[in-house]
Amino acid sequence: MKEQLYTIPVNDAFGKECECPICAMYDELERNAVQFTMGPSYMEDDIRAMTDKMGFCEKHMRQVAAVENKLGQALILHTHMVKINKDIREITSGTKKSGFFKKQDNSQLINYIKELNESCFICNRIDETFKRYIRTIHYLWEKDEVFKSKYRTSKGFCTKHYGMLIEQASSNLSGANLDVFIEDTNKVYIENMERVEGDLSWFIDKFDYRHKDEPWKNSKDALPRAMNKLNSISAEEQE
Repeated sequence: MKEQLYTIPVNDAFGKECECPICAMYDELERNAVQFTMGPSYMEDDIRAMTDKMGFCEKHMRQVAAVENKLGQALILHTHMVKINKDIREITSGTKKSGFFKKQDNSQLINYIKELNESCFICNRIDETFKRYIRTIHYLWEKDEVFKSKYRTSKGFCTKHYGMLIEQASSNLSGANLDVFIEDTNKVYIENMERVEGDLSWFIDKFDYRHKDEPWKNSKDALPRAMNKLNSISAEEQE
């Protein structure tokens, strides 16, 4: 199949030696989103309006803070704080007591804070493209025999992205194709989880003096690979 633009990152990720190619795709999107956020874009009014409104989740705030651009960080955080202070002043000044015992109604304030804590400019920027990547995986598996072979011989997926592939499959595939995709995905996931489980087991056994002279086999990096499988933490994040 002739490779189209939107298939390139998917094919590239499945060509990597990693425990979850979907984590690899997400990590690349994440790096690009952080670079975009801390590049010249933060001076654009429409981008600043979104960062002012959404802010950042804890994970992405740490990644933004790691970029060598202290002035950019300060500008983004300052206008975000200005907006929060303005919004909360308006909400609290309009808060009224209600009911027989005049209990104060803080529901608007609580809802505002919940929404603020659940929003993130970088997560939002990544989300739609990442969903398209998942749809592309299903599309390539169905249409491209070369990709299907690559999929079946991959090292599997982390548990989170395995679930995502299964959950969204019914929206992108149907009939016999859906059934075979589910079978393929279950097989790839389970076999590779068992592979890493075995490596981790031998890693543990190597701490027993009875095995100290035995070879490490494939277990030296079993711990970070297990963290990737179980918690979607890539090797780069663990460094």
